Amino acid sequence: MRVHEEVLEAGEKAAGAEESTASIAGIASERTGRPVPKKIPTHLRKRPPVVPSDAGRLRRLWLRVTGDSHTLRTTVQIAFVILCAWIGVEFYLFMEWGASRGAAPFFERPPGVEGFLPISALISLKYWLLTGTINSVHPSGLFIFLAIVATGLFLKKAFCSWLCPIGTLSESLWMLGERVFGRTLTIPRWLDYPLRSLKYLLLLFFVWAIWQMDVTALAAFIHSPYNKMADVKMYQFFANITQFALWSIVVLMLLSVIIKNFWCRFLCPYGALLGILSWASPVKITRSRETCIDCELCTKACPARIVVHTATRVQSDECTACMECVKACPVLDTLELRATKKGPAIPAPVLAAFVVGLFVAVTGMAMLTGHWQNSISRDEYQRRFNEINSPLYQHNRGEVPAYGPGD
Repeated sequence: MRVHEEVLEAGEKAAGAEESTASIAGIASERTGRPVPKKIPTHLRKRPPVVPSDAGRLRRLWLRVTGDSHTLRTTVQIAFVILCAWIGVEFYLFMEWGASRGAAPFFERPPGVEGFLPISALISLKYWLLTGTINSVHPSGLFIFLAIVATGLFLKKAFCSWLCPIGTLSESLWMLGERVFGRTLTIPRWLDYPLRSLKYLLLLFFVWAIWQMDVTALAAFIHSPYNKMADVKMYQFFANITQFALWSIVVLMLLSVIIKNFWCRFLCPYGALLGILSWASPVKITRSRETCIDCELCTKACPARIVVHTATRVQSDECTACMECVKACPVLDTLELRATKKGPAIPAPVLAAFVVGLFVAVTGMAMLTGHWQNSISRDEYQRRFNEINSPLYQHNRGEVPAYGPGD
């Protein structure tokens, strides 16, 4: 009987302590206007992945990559940067052959370089939609563009945070800024919104310019000498860069060091397009109100400055499905990437497989159907390299010079 009384007394004390804690939390919540973080129930606390002590080096590396979304995403980013670097080396060797008038060894032009010709890809897309014809000048550029668009439609802006080499560079720069300065600058909301609209204005300008073109104008641009050598002209632009262009790039990089994702957030038209498409994406970061402890770690971890901790489903056009908020959440099954509000969670490895798989599937389709390599012969390239400085290969505000059948 005495033991029973002691248990009851202990229970009353514990209940009183809980009421006291709840009362204090309520007062703090009223004063600050923000909910006080709750304690995490033991059974809902996330646990770090367990690596067996006898696991080999490769096994430990595999567990680290698959068990940590940030490490996995970094691995995918590095792999894609290496791929882009390899394409750059191949294109450099091709350019060396062309500039030497055929004296240097010949290297095939890598079709992947067309991924850096977004305007040509937009024009190719409209031409394909109007005529049903995939042009043979830059066919791979169209399929790379379609692969990027597909990720936006189905997987939010995952291309930006998982594959885009510019996005990887931008992220590396602001992480460098945090390491050097301890923090990055936060632009106030009243200024952030108009600055973010700049990328949509740039996208609108390009879409409007291409919208004005009929089939004849589209075909004239696609088969123009300028467009046929657009990748070569792009290389020459950077190889012989003007001081103005160089300093513009330097300024953008410096701004990216002190402001998170400066280029991507404020100026990238690709990001604007994918942001619009991402509204239709079924997958979204989803928060469980029932188990959320209001710690706000998800919002603090978000590099896009999205207020995650108050959302049920994150609809923002700035969400890149980077999974940093999911990684930061300390509670099981509370913040996940889901296709529906109550659907199963999509783990980071599955998302990575979808992003890479979708990109490979679309570009692989181009290879299998004969729409990867262009139709410009080695002899034609050599001829065009020899006359690359003629007015035929210039352009004025997007308009190409008139050319004849032999050009």
